[in-house]
Amino acid sequence: MNITSEDLPRHLAKGLGSLYVIHGEALLLAIEAADAIRAAARAAGYDEREVLIAEQGFKWSTLRNSAQSMSLFSARKVIDLRIPTGKPGVEGAQALQEHCENLNADTLTLISLPKLDGTTMKSKWFTALAQHATVISADEVSINALPAWIAGRLKRQEQSADADTLAFLAQKVEGNLLAAFQEIQKLALLFPAGPLTFEQVKDSVMDVARYDVFKLSEAMLAGDAERYVRILEGLRAEGTATVLILWAVAEDIRTLAKVTRAVQQGNNLSGALRDARVWGIRQKLVERAARRFNPAFAERALKQAAQIDRLVKGLRQGDVWDELLQLGVRCARAGAR
Repeated sequence: MNITSEDLPRHLAKGLGSLYVIHGEALLLAIEAADAIRAAARAAGYDEREVLIAEQGFKWSTLRNSAQSMSLFSARKVIDLRIPTGKPGVEGAQALQEHCENLNADTLTLISLPKLDGTTMKSKWFTALAQHATVISADEVSINALPAWIAGRLKRQEQSADADTLAFLAQKVEGNLLAAFQEIQKLALLFPAGPLTFEQVKDSVMDVARYDVFKLSEAMLAGDAERYVRILEGLRAEGTATVLILWAVAEDIRTLAKVTRAVQQGNNLSGALRDARVWGIRQKLVERAARRFNPAFAERALKQAAQIDRLVKGLRQGDVWDELLQLGVRCARAGAR
């Protein structure tokens, strides 16, 4: 079954399945979908959760063992499998197909994937998932559909706005769902339930400088350490989730690692950027950063990001904001003389 993230609440109200797959480029929608599934699972008695992250070196036998082992503390459990690259490899593809053939009602599997290309969606492993799972697409909301999306989010907090106000807000957030989400939350804090006037929304958006995770990553790519620090402080003051910040920064570092490795192996930079699917406004930023980076530095930065991820998940101790600051500044100053 294929549904959108907007359809998910109605689907969950009818009962839970055994397998869910989330894929798409809209991080906010993907996180919300995963949170909704986990919440529904807890309410249904799935009291234990095992998180598996299929990164480099991941042993796919772990998935099979987790599915076959009985929970020590609960009759039901959730297997929360995350495949950050969307590429499970040969062993992983086989493991996923086998997993689909051995689902049981006492184990709910949630698989999170990034945006997938057409070839991947036609692969045997994804086809097997699609046949057995409820597949949720977390796609970006088009600029034309964004006013209606904002209206729906305002309705959740018992607020509303007319068409012109919705169009204005959609234009100001530039199609960025994370920015829209922040502005909508701010409106709930500033104004009571009920209709919002154009002036209220305009003053809210225009009076406070908007910081977002993508501008933070842009500052890092551009080598502007001072701007990175300033935006990070703004994000912290606004209460932005550290998981979103880390995702944005780590994604660009991962891209740089891929591009610099390709160049080291003899490919030209423009071809490496094209293969990494870097184009548009970001192309110049990534190209400039790639000239400052080298594969070894990019790999060290990725390892540092992985350590911050463990910190965000509570698997190690430390100050996550300080480590995000150190990571971004080091990357911004990479190659500086």
